Amino acid sequence: MFPEDRVLVGVINRKRDFVSARDEQWYRIPQNQLPNGVHTDYLAFFLSGGVFKEQSGGIHYYARFAGVELVYRRDLLPKEAEHPRANDVYYRVALKDWTSKQPPILNPTRRTVTFIHTTWDRFVHATTIADLYSKADYFVDRIYHALRSVGIASERFWEVETKTTGVPPGVRVLCEDGTITASTVRTPDGLYMDEERGEDAIFKAIIEEIQRRGGPATISIPTEGS
Repeated sequence: MFPEDRVLVGVINRKRDFVSARDEQWYRIPQNQLPNGVHTDYLAFFLSGGVFKEQSGGIHYYARFAGVELVYRRDLLPKEAEHPRANDVYYRVALKDWTSKQPPILNPTRRTVTFIHTTWDRFVHATTIADLYSKADYFVDRIYHALRSVGIASERFWEVETKTTGVPPGVRVLCEDGTITASTVRTPDGLYMDEERGEDAIFKAIIEEIQRRGGPATISIPTEGS
């Protein structure tokens, strides 16, 4: 374990998926939620929903990444062959060394949790979800969820992924007339997410640019854990 090891936090909101991860040692991720692939050394699991009782709303377990393959949902979950996304492609991520996180990572501010990319040093010392974010990732995540709240799908790029993807932290939105990218680093053809301007100003600038490019492209926003 090294401080810079990558940790991917995913959401589990069904008992069946929890059993698959803990006992069968695999976890599923829709390919369209991580279009750049699964690049991590560990996976951690945010449990959501009443089925998990007192553990709901926190990260209580993690495991080592042991490989990945692409599989249709209908093949992963043959008993759910009639599901609307049965023909969607998923990553089947193999796991090993299922471990309890002590202390667990809780969510006292009840912030929305989807996928979070973080590092081992942050993860191992974290006691709250906020502890997992770098300053740049926190800003990107806030903008991402602000866009999502008004029905605009976007793709996030995380600081911890930069070495793998070469892309700085930011968000990308597919529009009817091209794609826009907003980043916490100045780039030649993107919007600069200057933290000194504040979230509201950045959000407004992104919305104006989206409108200038014909509005967001029409795509669905998938639900985590579906």
